[in-house]
Amino acid sequence: MLLFFPYPKVIFMKKTLSILILSTLPVLAMAAGSHGGGHEMKDGTMMQGHDMSSMNKGDSAVGQPGDAAKVTRTIELVMDDTMRFTPGEINVQAGDTVRFLIKNAGKVPHEMVIGSADEMRDHAAMMKKMPGMKHAEPNMISLNPGQKGGLVWQFTQAGTVDFACLVAGHMEAGMIGKVKVG
Repeated sequence: MLLFFPYPKVIFMKKTLSILILSTLPVLAMAAGSHGGGHEMKDGTMMQGHDMSSMNKGDSAVGQPGDAAKVTRTIELVMDDTMRFTPGEINVQAGDTVRFLIKNAGKVPHEMVIGSADEMRDHAAMMKKMPGMKHAEPNMISLNPGQKGGLVWQFTQAGTVDFACLVAGHMEAGMIGKVKVG
């Protein structure tokens, strides 16, 4: 008696399809854009057509992504539901590469975004239109309640660099801080 068992063919087809799909991911990732990061929406999809490159390029007075091997200083920062950063003002020297160790001590998501006040106001307005957006840029970190994370940034020029939480309404509620670069 000969039995017909179709499952091996189905398994083979699923494996082949999986391999084909996975092999296209690098091409799709490259085609998605070259601004070095992205924005993930609450539903897990990536937001397209949103250029954050002006907020994280090294050609601005805010500095540039830092090299973790060249960290000159570590600063612990706490975000909480009083809509404040602790500390809210930080002093560094021009050229310092700072590792920020950030903790969300609140019960809602918060983020730290380094940039100019104008850039952050513009981006905060965009965040209001797209609640739940998460960042994947070198000058930004989003943390869920109780979560800890790190960010490495080099402050290249003397002046004042701003940071804020751009979750809708948080910056407007006072969740901002300043880095004074001497």
